[in-house]
Amino acid sequence: MAQEIVEAPLAGKIIRVHVKPGDKVSEGDLLCTIESLKMENSILAPISGAIKEVRIAPGQAIKAGEGMITIES
Repeated sequence: MAQEIVEAPLAGKIIRVHVKPGDKVSEGDLLCTIESLKMENSILAPISGAIKEVRIAPGQAIKAGEGMITIES
């Protein structure tokens, strides 16, 4: 099975995580919300599949390019 690692597009703080391992997602579904420069940014699923791993938690600081969520298609 193919895997896609969703990386943080910008540095910031994780506000909400909307998925957990085992969840099924479709392309475009909301995965998490990152606050950066006092703006909330929605991170969407780039592919459809099942959530294999979630490496983030609310309140966590994250750097741009850091792997957050693994989706298995």
